[in-house]
Amino acid sequence: MSRILVVDDEPRYLHLLRINLESEGYEVVTASNGEEALEIVTSQSVDLVLLDIMMPRLDGFSTCERIRQFSNIPVIMLSAKGEEKDRVAGLDTGADDYITKPFSATELLARVRAALRRSQVTNKAAAENSRFFEHGSLVIDFARTEVSRSGKVIPLSATEYRLLVFLAQNIGKVLSTEQLLANIWGQQYKSEKEILWVTIARLRQKLEENPHSPQHILTRSGLGYYMPAETKQQEDRKENIG
Repeated sequence: MSRILVVDDEPRYLHLLRINLESEGYEVVTASNGEEALEIVTSQSVDLVLLDIMMPRLDGFSTCERIRQFSNIPVIMLSAKGEEKDRVAGLDTGADDYITKPFSATELLARVRAALRRSQVTNKAAAENSRFFEHGSLVIDFARTEVSRSGKVIPLSATEYRLLVFLAQNIGKVLSTEQLLANIWGQQYKSEKEILWVTIARLRQKLEENPHSPQHILTRSGLGYYMPAETKQQEDRKENIG
């Protein structure tokens, strides 16, 4: 049974969310502000966080940023703010998804299911008993679901990790925006390009030595994104050897 933390300062929303989630078999714990949420995440086992943005003491943006300092647990932002800049701000803090209030129980439960599926990462390399994937200075440790660059571990959210693994599994192949959205977020996200753009930008900030001149995640204009078979440094080394 998955355990979900619901964080909202409005008792009405806490009650409604609890009822809908429990009706689907989820175990629910609640918090009324960001500080309480952090205490629960650090002291209890939680599989997903539904996090309101506008809260006293510690808002959702700050809470998500704090969670991302030590955990890759899936986070879905809940907010009455539906403007693009607010959605982007939520995703920039490390959220995996964003739902604007008011929303239907059907939409909420669908997004919760999708986020939980993404967090249970499975990949072809692990199934083939290949523990490590190396790409220049970047190393993916499938056994630990851990990513490092030049020996330093880089904290990624579950969605960031899954996106990176999917690109690695399809190394050298250009993947369209629609393919990436469908495979990482789900078919219902195929038109939500904004969430992919923000996640790619966030990954580049974390993985690339120079995000403006990426080596690991490249863009093929008008077509999509890909991980090159070799990084520029590897190509240069081959030329020097030759």
